[in-house]
Amino acid sequence: MISVVGFIGKKTYNFVSTIWPNVISLKNSLTGGAIDTSNVNTDEQYDVGDEKEATLQVRHNVFIDAGCGGNETGYITNDKVKEKGVFLNPYVMQMDKFADSLIHLSKTFFTLEGYKGALSEEELENMFRDVTGSVCEGCEKKGICLAAERLAAYQMMCDVLCTVEEYGAEINVELKRKMQKQCLRAPRFLRETLERYESAKQVMLWNNKIVKNREGYAGQMKSFAKMIQYTTRELDAGIFEDNHLEKKLKNHLKKHGVKMMSSVFYLTPQGKYEIHLTVKAMKGHCIVTKELAAEVGKCVGRVMMPLQGERPILGEDYSTVACVEGARYHTLQGVARIGKDCDKISGDTFLMTDLPGGKKGVALSDGMGSGEEAFKESTMVVEMLEELLEAGFPVKMAIQMMNTALVIGREDVRFSTIDAAIFDLYTGECEFVKAGASATFVKQKGKVEKISSTTLPIGVLQDIEIQTDTRVLSSGDYVIMVTDGVMDALPAGEQDTLMCAFIEGTDIVNPKELAHYLLGKVLEQSGENPADDMTIVTAGVWKL
Repeated sequence: MISVVGFIGKKTYNFVSTIWPNVISLKNSLTGGAIDTSNVNTDEQYDVGDEKEATLQVRHNVFIDAGCGGNETGYITNDKVKEKGVFLNPYVMQMDKFADSLIHLSKTFFTLEGYKGALSEEELENMFRDVTGSVCEGCEKKGICLAAERLAAYQMMCDVLCTVEEYGAEINVELKRKMQKQCLRAPRFLRETLERYESAKQVMLWNNKIVKNREGYAGQMKSFAKMIQYTTRELDAGIFEDNHLEKKLKNHLKKHGVKMMSSVFYLTPQGKYEIHLTVKAMKGHCIVTKELAAEVGKCVGRVMMPLQGERPILGEDYSTVACVEGARYHTLQGVARIGKDCDKISGDTFLMTDLPGGKKGVALSDGMGSGEEAFKESTMVVEMLEELLEAGFPVKMAIQMMNTALVIGREDVRFSTIDAAIFDLYTGECEFVKAGASATFVKQKGKVEKISSTTLPIGVLQDIEIQTDTRVLSSGDYVIMVTDGVMDALPAGEQDTLMCAFIEGTDIVNPKELAHYLLGKVLEQSGENPADDMTIVTAGVWKL
């Protein structure tokens, strides 16, 4: 089986390729590809069917301008979208059906029995029957209490339950006196009622926990289904066939000692090429992957480079190499941090990683409290986030899935903040995503802007709001992310003003030096012994 690495990341694409047994058949069957406009996915963020016709036309023109030639029926055009509006590829159709099944199952889970805040009438009736069956057997007043005075006896039990619920297990004197007048076996009746009520409450609590977990899993299932729908629509819209270009590549690479077995061409939503080649080095040749990408670039008329993480040298066995169009921007990051009371272990953890689709991810997490436990918590959160982002999950969806997993996965409440910045190295756009995080500062042309949020950290509630913001950055702009320990160390009421002044007042270019400079300025204000963990992460953007 050929494993193809796509724009959505190795892990996700490899998952897809295991379901699609023949990637080459996929490529060949995609001539005349179309996209689904049925709006099965109600989330606009992931619905390719909502893509504007003008955008589709631009994408179509990109194919032609690149000189790929070939059969135009393999491209996405406005007419085809209008005419067909459905998937043509059977593998894509099967994946979409799989996603629909998950969504249906998720909806079914949500329609099952929900949370209970009190016992039902039927449960109270059964409790009364059990209590009287145990207590009243052999009592001389049984016939009266369970017949003519049954309602009064039932009300007595309900009075006990109401009192317990409001005041606890201690029953007031008045109610005890009333019970003794009404029931010959009042102490035993009270004891049996309390025991059975406690047992029923425990069952209700466990059932509510099951409901909570079930709804959490249903939410995860729905998110996963949306991701599959998003992926299938992107693949169906972006993969195209060009026999002329494939033949051209095969002949050109053969001259340079590379034998090509197959190819898959993909156009990203940003109009950038990804070309996946199954190749091997011919005997007697040593082929560097960077040189291979450069030769591919000569054929398509674009600057191409190997996908991050590709093997450096081709071997004599076939392997799939992904060549991607070079980005316009690059980033450099720096970090400065100090633990509470100068402790070597900090509860803050950061992430800097390359992501699929020509993106760079920078994230900062602050675990609850400080020290080793907070460190373990924030580290787990960052590792989970990295795993999902590298697999191709959109950052907002990834955080939602993480939150659900943390809430339903344990009894005690522990939370962590997430502050993420996703840089698009093709466009210069930066998406800021926050969950309970402190303000982020953006320095553009010497001016500083604050991006703040009022959202909760993850791990607190099952349903949380995740705030997003987007800025278009230019060469020489900086993003500064801080934890709450940094801001809390500054005088109340002056925190934002002082931090903006620190950032504006320096011309430091190196992100690492900038981070250490800012941390030093904060420590000058607060003293050398921090009251909380402090971390500053900086990222600079430059045009290539």
